[in-house]
Amino acid sequence: MAIATLQALFAGFIHSRGIGRHFRRLLMLEGLREASRGQALPPALGPTLARAATEPPAALLARLGSQADGLSASQAEAIRERVGPNVVEQDKAPPWWLHLWHCYRTPFDLLLTLLAIVSYVTEDMKATTVIGSMVVLSVAIRFVQERKSNKAADQLKAMVSNTATVLRQAKVELPIAELVPGDVLLLSAGDMIPADCRLLSAKDLFVAQAAMTGESLPVEKFAAHRGTDTANPLDLENIVFMGTNVVSGSATAVVVGTGGTTYFGALAQRVTATDRTVTQFQAGVNQVAWLLIRFMFVMAPLVLFINGFTKGDWTEAFLFAMSIAVGLTPEMLPMIVTSTLAKGAVLLSRRKVIVKRLDAIQNFGAMDVLCTDKTGTLTQDRIFLSRHTDIWGDDSDEVLEAAYLNSHYQTGLKNLLDVAVLEHTEVARALAPAANFRKVDEIPFDFQRRRMSVVVAENDDHHRLICKGAVEEILDVCQQARHGSVDEPLTDELLARVRRVTAALNDDGLRVVAVAAKDLPPTQQAYGVADESGLTLIGYVAFLDPPKSSTRPALQALADHGVKVKVLTGDNERVTAKICREVGLHDEATVLGSDVERMSDAELAQAVEAHAIFAKLTPAHKERIVRTLKANGHVVGFMGDGINDAPALRAADIGISVDSAVDIAKEAADIILLEKSLMVLEEGVVEGRKTFANMLKYIKMTASSNFGNVFSVLVASAFIPFLPMLPMHLLVQNLLYDFSQVAIPFDNVDPELVAQPQQWNPADIGRFMLFLGPVSSVFDIITFMVMAWVFKASTPEHQTLFQSGWFVEGLMTQTLVVHMIRTRRIPFLQSRPGGALMAMTLIIMAIGIFLPMGPLAHYFKLQALPWTYFPILALILLGYMGLTQAMKAFYSRRFGWQ
Repeated sequence: MAIATLQALFAGFIHSRGIGRHFRRLLMLEGLREASRGQALPPALGPTLARAATEPPAALLARLGSQADGLSASQAEAIRERVGPNVVEQDKAPPWWLHLWHCYRTPFDLLLTLLAIVSYVTEDMKATTVIGSMVVLSVAIRFVQERKSNKAADQLKAMVSNTATVLRQAKVELPIAELVPGDVLLLSAGDMIPADCRLLSAKDLFVAQAAMTGESLPVEKFAAHRGTDTANPLDLENIVFMGTNVVSGSATAVVVGTGGTTYFGALAQRVTATDRTVTQFQAGVNQVAWLLIRFMFVMAPLVLFINGFTKGDWTEAFLFAMSIAVGLTPEMLPMIVTSTLAKGAVLLSRRKVIVKRLDAIQNFGAMDVLCTDKTGTLTQDRIFLSRHTDIWGDDSDEVLEAAYLNSHYQTGLKNLLDVAVLEHTEVARALAPAANFRKVDEIPFDFQRRRMSVVVAENDDHHRLICKGAVEEILDVCQQARHGSVDEPLTDELLARVRRVTAALNDDGLRVVAVAAKDLPPTQQAYGVADESGLTLIGYVAFLDPPKSSTRPALQALADHGVKVKVLTGDNERVTAKICREVGLHDEATVLGSDVERMSDAELAQAVEAHAIFAKLTPAHKERIVRTLKANGHVVGFMGDGINDAPALRAADIGISVDSAVDIAKEAADIILLEKSLMVLEEGVVEGRKTFANMLKYIKMTASSNFGNVFSVLVASAFIPFLPMLPMHLLVQNLLYDFSQVAIPFDNVDPELVAQPQQWNPADIGRFMLFLGPVSSVFDIITFMVMAWVFKASTPEHQTLFQSGWFVEGLMTQTLVVHMIRTRRIPFLQSRPGGALMAMTLIIMAIGIFLPMGPLAHYFKLQALPWTYFPILALILLGYMGLTQAMKAFYSRRFGWQ
């Protein structure tokens, strides 16, 4: 029972004070899926969605006060005032009073409050005042620091917001928080569904709703519900849900529910924000916490029984043992972690890196493999149309015209290739004949077919289906090829020649897109994938995306910091290999998506270690490679900006996207780059490692110092006829020491600590604690002997002098250990601390001497020390620093230094 209680307390104080909030959004989608299976929805939600699904569109719009061209701005504002913003409540920070309670609700402050109550009951008003002041100061500094940290994080996250295309009697882009019921949305491939919506029209619309249902394949949605009556809203074929995303196709939809009235919001309110171990960062914090709890369970009972039996006062022994337990509790850990992460986030923002989840910074530093797409990351992301040729590689205006018509009339996701076609300098030649065409229908792009088609009518005389896409996928649906004005059967010999022409273009670093077409009678108005057959290959459009000049030095910088870069792209292997060679990324063989398909898990585990270039991948391939790298023990980052990257972004330890990415990619990412550059990533890696190094300093300092103090207490309790230090002394000393740690987030970090990836290693922390902790105990025991033999403070009548002497020496060694352990080098000489940390050290040491020597001594039950004490103290501190440095050098040679 005691273990469970302590575990709950520890989890509470770690995760309730700002850290836990940053994990909840990551957990929410996983929790929603479980909740949707096991918990009932609010009674009104199911019928509301069912009614919206079955109501005629005109009647639904009328009921929502809307019309086909959407709401007016004034109508939307009036509705928003009534229903509130389109946000899920669990994403909001708690109110200040609840945050204040969370800051107070810690073992440390609860114990201090208990001691203050005991002092008040026993009419010791001085102790009550002092202890009460400590509670106020302790809570206040955490509250102020965490509010600042959370505010900074919120401001950073606010810089990146997803938008939706809305009809407000004109087409506009609005933040999703501004949507209201009745808004009419335009949806296309790559869009996040920003609210629960009823489809008004849909064309080949496929929606990924795995977050809700666990279905791995996208679900097709229609403008009308064609199925039978169902009690499950997820089975409604014309309802799309907040939190899902459009994989392919296009649609118009009317918003029927926002915020907490959505399926997502309703389930989110029922998901308890249980802090499960979902990231390497959170797992590391929990492991360290439990390591210290185990020491607490051993030490606190020993102190209780030794003092109870030797002193006979079990009440005082109990309070003293509780103080020891608090001394082993790293009560400042959440504040140090949050402050350090927030500082890192602010620094990264100056480098055009927006951190959506604070704990992602630590994963940034721990990352040892970065998987990235090719386009826009290794290359300039300024694709331009270099050539438009017939099947033999000769320039062809017919191919340019067909490519222009395809890109111009498609309504799905226009990628960089479409933009390059539409902005091509020679496109004016295609505009004149294009005036004779009108759009009939389109067959949207998807990542299985890797092609898309539009159907146009030429002078209403006949229909023409124009298809463009990856070369192999286009050849799969072609039966003939056009040479000049003659269409020839696509024989094996001609296929071989086509592949030689496209391979030559690829070898020049050009990305080749094939263009095919066929003429049809004007007898149908709706077309589908089955109509993509019997086509005639008419030629290719080839695009150039040259590598960035900064890519090669950035890859070298990442390699120097222990980060391996692997390219995962859906592009052609020849183009990918050429670009990679130009930027210094070499691989003997490129692994293709078809190879990945054939590999077993064991074979792929070997392949991802041996190879750096993977081409012609589907989204599923990318996700599988990322998960395999994680299973191999790597901390994996994935950088992507397309809808095909979303699964891999979610699977990675740290998802990285850019502000120009599609909605689903930005939503899945942990970090958003305002500049798509690997050099920015290298700076982020370094900052992440600095952040981790400073967090680790606090944990190692606190663990070793507190363990040494408790070990000293055990020795003193066994041989001294009075308490070696009062509970109040221990708590004041602990509080002052904690205040000295506030500046750790601003400390300097040695270069070698950011040279390689760093990960949590609780076993190393425990070993470090056992090696370095007892060093302070050696000098504590020397202090005991000095106080007993030199100053004759060995009897209960002189216990205050003894306690004052150990109080000062203990605080001095605790404060100095900050500088001894913050570096493996010689402190102050080879590694200088940050200015803020040095200032805090001097201030706390001065306060430590002032308390027994000044007018407040009697409030703290201390007394002035003889001046002859201080030269001896100086010798003790010099000896302590020398022995600690020697032990540190021995430890680093034997076990290394993290």
